[in-house]
Amino acid sequence: MADHTHTTPHSTSFRTETIEITTGSREVALDITDRCARFLDLHAVGRDGLLNVFVPHATAGIAVLETGSGSDADLLAALRQLLPADDRWQHRHGTPGHGRDHVVPGLVAPHATLPVIDGRLALGIWQSVVLVDTNGDNPRRTVRLSFLG
Repeated sequence: MADHTHTTPHSTSFRTETIEITTGSREVALDITDRCARFLDLHAVGRDGLLNVFVPHATAGIAVLETGSGSDADLLAALRQLLPADDRWQHRHGTPGHGRDHVVPGLVAPHATLPVIDGRLALGIWQSVVLVDTNGDNPRRTVRLSFLG
């Protein structure tokens, strides 16, 4: 993990690190809220600010949604319906239909910026931070967490 800290004269700091996540060979909507909370426990104790969650991959995104009630599965089903894994895509390397994976970040952005209050994510009661990965060709993902506060 890379860990960087920058401080300005107004005592605002910027902290960032990367985490590695294995998503496997099937599409997933993986809840990473606990990993975000652990990062904040180390770098944002008692502070207010912003957490940026960024996935530097051309075939994955970050969503904020309810998990466990089926919304995560519904999101993946909606992406399958909107972006079928067939031969319509101009981007044609990888498994058949892989071009669709490169369109996913246009619908599920590769980042989310979230409020942090007193060192904790200020999410709604049912909200979670979710890594959305439809690309079974690449089972390892990097996520960059950055706190400004």
